[in-house]
Amino acid sequence: MPDTPKLVFQAVHSYDAGDAYRLAVVRDARGAFNVAAEPELDPPELARILDARRVRVPESVARAATSLSWRLRLQPTPPGWLDLALNVPLLDVTRAREELGWQPRRGADEALLELLEGIREGAGAPTPPLDPATSGPARVRELAGGIGARD
Repeated sequence: MPDTPKLVFQAVHSYDAGDAYRLAVVRDARGAFNVAAEPELDPPELARILDARRVRVPESVARAATSLSWRLRLQPTPPGWLDLALNVPLLDVTRAREELGWQPRRGADEALLELLEGIREGAGAPTPPLDPATSGPARVRELAGGIGARD
């Protein structure tokens, strides 16, 4: 597990996000609400969840690896996405808890593990971003077609 200190993010299960939306509708709430489950997902927590060993990776090394692998079309994510990932703000969910009475039923760790299980099993839905026929090994067509190519 890459141990890059600023790699910290939050997650929420889709059912819990849906419940927050439902509560906002039935309570006639106004404005935006942040929803996220605990725990925050940082390298030590991710290593625990994934039963992995942490390996210290400086930001500069992660950035160089991301840039090189993108330029070689080994993965479709431009290096700017790493900068975004290293600077994701953490959400304060107090308003959703207090005004909506929202409480996630699943932890961020559970949501992440369920997501990874779905990816491993090729689960999906009949929508372009979730259709297994357009993801996984089928993405080779994107790479071969020039995704990530520079003009």
